[in-house]
Amino acid sequence: MNAQELTAIIVAAKAASYVGDGHSVYPCRTGAHDVRWSDGAWHYLDSYFGGTDFVGQETLWHHHEPIWSMAYYGRILQPERIDAGRAGATIKAALAALYREGRFLGGHRWEGPHGVYDDTSDGDALSFSGHETITVGGVIAYRLDYFGGLIRP
Repeated sequence: MNAQELTAIIVAAKAASYVGDGHSVYPCRTGAHDVRWSDGAWHYLDSYFGGTDFVGQETLWHHHEPIWSMAYYGRILQPERIDAGRAGATIKAALAALYREGRFLGGHRWEGPHGVYDDTSDGDALSFSGHETITVGGVIAYRLDYFGGLIRP
């Protein structure tokens, strides 16, 4: 599978899960929030802990074998400028626009009522790292760092 094919599957899973208010399931780990997606032989899980400050992992399986994963840590840096609800609304809207372009990497800027969302990344779906920020009043008020790629036996 090449990066373009993998990206299409990842975008479908991401768009249908967190951003699409997908199918929340009983968490596989105590205290986690789990959102699942599946389509035929493909299965995806986004599992995270926290709210204002949070950590999580997304994993994609094909025929019950894990093939791709991404880890992330996000946090509110300026609670007087943005709260978890406004940050979440900004992230969902910005990512929905990005996914409509058929991608989840490669840089993205989106301006909304609660701030300016920026994403920068290096690599492709096979191996990548990056971060996203929300700037409010010229100050970075939220930041998330992420990395991931293929899982090989």
